[in-house]
Amino acid sequence: MSAHRRKTSHPARRPRHPRPRRFRIARTLLVAVCALAVMAAAGAWYVYRDLAGSIGSSKALEGAEKSKYGDTNILLMGLDSRRDQNGEKLPEEVLDKLHAGSSDIGGYNANTLILLHVPGDGSQAKAFSVPRDDFVDIAGPGPGPGQGQGQGKDKIKKAYGLAKAKEEERLSAQGVKDLRRLEREGREAGRKAQIETVRNFLGVPVDHFAELNLAGFYHLADALGGVPVCLKKPVQDKYSGADFPAGRQTLNGQQSLAFVRQRHGLDMGDLDRTKRQQAFLAGATQKLNSAGTFTDPVKLMKLIDAAKQDVVTDEGWDLLSFVKQAKNLSGGKVAFTTLPIERFGRNHGEDINVVDDMKIKRLIAEQIGPGSSASAAAPSPSGAPEASPGPAPAAPSTGAGAGAGAGAGSSAIDGGGVPCVD
Repeated sequence: MSAHRRKTSHPARRPRHPRPRRFRIARTLLVAVCALAVMAAAGAWYVYRDLAGSIGSSKALEGAEKSKYGDTNILLMGLDSRRDQNGEKLPEEVLDKLHAGSSDIGGYNANTLILLHVPGDGSQAKAFSVPRDDFVDIAGPGPGPGQGQGQGKDKIKKAYGLAKAKEEERLSAQGVKDLRRLEREGREAGRKAQIETVRNFLGVPVDHFAELNLAGFYHLADALGGVPVCLKKPVQDKYSGADFPAGRQTLNGQQSLAFVRQRHGLDMGDLDRTKRQQAFLAGATQKLNSAGTFTDPVKLMKLIDAAKQDVVTDEGWDLLSFVKQAKNLSGGKVAFTTLPIERFGRNHGEDINVVDDMKIKRLIAEQIGPGSSASAAAPSPSGAPEASPGPAPAAPSTGAGAGAGAGAGSSAIDGGGVPCVD
């Protein structure tokens, strides 16, 4: 009886059926996806911090006036320097690839000056190229922070190098002998003077800047796997090393540098080289967005490494976010303009561009609008150099950005989304 009670008081349990195999697989996949998402987020954060912490940052814009209404003005400066960020000479094998000659030439001229205006309302961005030989008032380091004595009138490209040399001379007189400190502080003075000179000339604030040395064009193009450009006709120039057929083509690093440096053999010389710089910027932006750079870790790291070597920006600028925003700056959404000059002239034996300061400020104010804080300044001092004979330059050249030719009379060659230039 007791045995029977024990048997009936504890009924047998139903056997457990294992969950379907597909359920276990789904759960495993879900866990794996979550883990990958966490790892990707952590990796992206690491890459971002690495990028932000490694690109040379500058205090040159500390305390500077900012644009209004969410607009952003960015000054792109390309130095014609054959030296790295520490002032060391670039290796001979690099100079050979750059076709740039000795490290002792080139100095610290800002041969590329482009002001990129990005409206806060999302409308079309505009880029203004400043010809490097424009004869303007040059800002310079003063006796105290934020003060400028000015260095008279000269080519706008010289503002950087003149201020750098002056600051290094001042520090040396105080007994500073550390070459890296002299280079670092000299360059900071150069950046401040170059930015202030452009700001005064154009009459608008500069919110951010990016400085690229000569090797930077080479490394950037290689990091992107080449940059697409388009030429209306074949060119060959022994000075820059440019040797390209007509039509659309993709240039590697060495070819890209030759492309943006060529001025010999071009009808308008430096002014045509300015259009080359615009075309390179349009092509690089298109390639950045079409090459899957932000979804390919290898390409992204290569781009970051290139930026570490060659790029200096203002401190606190979220450069990665801006680069991602570059999608809004391609596909014809940037209008390029080369600022006009009045005539060619001579100053102390050098060729210069004579410009009308007030006309430039009015043009910028009309193009950018009230959000730029543009204001007309007093006319420049007298003492303009003598004019050289020859026809006056044409009106400012404009292009519809990455999807149009450069100016009127464009060739019928299809650039495939990048501007065709001479």
